[in-house]
Amino acid sequence: MAKAAPAEQLKLLELQGLDAKLKSLSNRRRSHETDPRIEDLQAALNVANGELGGAKMAVHDAESELKRSEADVEQVASRIERDEARLNSGTGLSKDLVALQRDIASLNKRRSDLEDVELEVMERLEGLRTRQAAQQQIVDDIQGSFGVIRAELDESLDGIAAEAAGVAERRAEFAAGLDAGMLAVYEKTLAKRGVGAARLFHGTSEGSGMQLSPGDLAEIKAAAGDDIVFCPDSGCILVRSADWA
Repeated sequence: MAKAAPAEQLKLLELQGLDAKLKSLSNRRRSHETDPRIEDLQAALNVANGELGGAKMAVHDAESELKRSEADVEQVASRIERDEARLNSGTGLSKDLVALQRDIASLNKRRSDLEDVELEVMERLEGLRTRQAAQQQIVDDIQGSFGVIRAELDESLDGIAAEAAGVAERRAEFAAGLDAGMLAVYEKTLAKRGVGAARLFHGTSEGSGMQLSPGDLAEIKAAAGDDIVFCPDSGCILVRSADWA
């Protein structure tokens, strides 16, 4: 059985306190790194970006449609301009000039129809651009919230890291002054059980929170004061004080 002076064993409670603080800081760090707000915002941002992509595509398609519509109107307008020039020149047979007038009338009707289509596309494009701008604002707002929360978490993580470094330094200094054999048992127990040592107080193990059975208490009472004893439930070292029983 491993041994250490009772006064030396009492020091394990302070060491365990430092390790508990380091564990708490580690849990806080993981909690910050997995902050559900980040996951929720990322999911919202993915959806918003998808909507924005669709809005941009709709604007792009409408702009292409408008260019085609403008080209159609320009083409018909050019034909009307040429035909009117021929008509105004007065050259050609009378029947040809009459036919030319009918063509110009037909082209004017065609241009009017195309201009109506062009106007409809322009109005639709304006609505799509408004929708795109609104969707872009949603994306910008989410990214802004994301940045604020990320900065807040990074600041907290920096604080946690600095505090953990300080505790780890104190822990190293404190552990260096402990009995080497006892420390080795403690470190092995901590790695295996998650708790290295706890107080045995009025028959209750503070490692498990359980009242020990009369048989377990009898075994501990029979052990020498410098024997290192363990909690039967949690497996951690039980540190006995004057009022442990």
